[in-house]
Amino acid sequence: MPKEKKIFRETDGVRGKANYYPLDVETVLKFGKALAEYTKKTTEKNPNRAYKVIIGKDTRRSGYMIEQALTAGFLSRGVDVMTIGPAPTPAISHLVQSFALDMGVMITASHNPYHDNGIKVFHSNGRKFTDEEELEIEDLFFNFDFEGSDEIGRAKRIEDVSGRYIEFIKSIPGNMSLKGFKIVVDCANGATYKVSPTVFRELGAKVIEVAVDPDGYNINKDCGALHPENLKEIVLSEKADLGIAIDGDGDRVIMVDEKGNVIDGDYIMAMVAKYLKETGDLAKNTIVVTEYSNQALINHLVENGIEIVKVPNGDRAVAWKCEELGLNFGGEQTGHFLFTDYSEVGDGTLASLLVMRILIEKKKTLSELAYVFEKYPQKVFNVEISKKVPLEELAEFQDAVKKWESNFDGKGRIYSRYSGTENLLRIMIEAENKELIDQAGTELSYLVKNLLS
Repeated sequence: MPKEKKIFRETDGVRGKANYYPLDVETVLKFGKALAEYTKKTTEKNPNRAYKVIIGKDTRRSGYMIEQALTAGFLSRGVDVMTIGPAPTPAISHLVQSFALDMGVMITASHNPYHDNGIKVFHSNGRKFTDEEELEIEDLFFNFDFEGSDEIGRAKRIEDVSGRYIEFIKSIPGNMSLKGFKIVVDCANGATYKVSPTVFRELGAKVIEVAVDPDGYNINKDCGALHPENLKEIVLSEKADLGIAIDGDGDRVIMVDEKGNVIDGDYIMAMVAKYLKETGDLAKNTIVVTEYSNQALINHLVENGIEIVKVPNGDRAVAWKCEELGLNFGGEQTGHFLFTDYSEVGDGTLASLLVMRILIEKKKTLSELAYVFEKYPQKVFNVEISKKVPLEELAEFQDAVKKWESNFDGKGRIYSRYSGTENLLRIMIEAENKELIDQAGTELSYLVKNLLS
């Protein structure tokens, strides 16, 4: 069995309730020390300067506290720190490369509510850490002797570095003109509240801003990628060409077309994959999706000559599979997209620009290009459990799953996995018949409770 992580979570970085373990001040301080020692252990030192990291954050009130504690940890081990304040997660991935630094750190809990927070870590090349590397950091955290050190780093606050990131994002689709576009941009009161509207406005679009007044507590609250309902109403009332809903840290996006249809990651992946195949830019005519992508998307892509590779869950898994197989596009239903020709991480603003480039070149609306297949009904049942047993060892559960998939008559499927952070089994059921979904979910949930309580 692989070694279980104790601080890092299964899918991406550290996450939890702010001011509680592992995001209490004492733990974060020590975590900063462990990251510093990992940097010194694994990175060749630049002889012209000290080891140096960049730290960004989203708009949560707790970000101030975590930023200070992390900074102190780095400084105490002789590593310099550059803090830049609120910035999107993909900006940190870009800036750690742009400034030629040794590590990037983003303080965020992504789409979670304000009372949570987290820490994402990036290599000097902008990539996220692997599970094995995270375990190495945890080994330092728990076992390294953090005795006193004569080396003490320096911290410096750098204002308005967002300009570098903005110019980088604009350059990817060729600084195209968005003249004539009217768009609604919902920034979730999060990290993109200044950056994203600026990008679209500087390219010539008329921008209607939504959720761009963060107060430390309203990040993701009834807004952003998790709550596109409000955006839908504004798009229709303003007669806008489209709406863009970004999440709290800016690495994913959900869109709304001019007719008010919510265009989630599955629809966006279909549109982008077909376009890239048509232009000859889709590596191996293959994309990477997760198990949560709708079967209707899979069917649609296969019909259009595009091959599918599946990973369990998470944008890190998508990125790793793209790298492993030499692919350049993949994503999640939730709105994470990996354009590996341009970026090492998901980027909601970049994805939106690339979608708009397709609209311009095709001279069509978002509804005409994206809303082209009907999705199967899909529902996730979260079952509280007290222990986690490998699912393949639960013969009774596996037999029940096979029975229900047979009942779906080839028009449905069941995918189950344990939560990486909670004592939950998530059972995703997808079928053409909604009644069968509820019946299967009720039976399987009851069975699991008995087996794993």
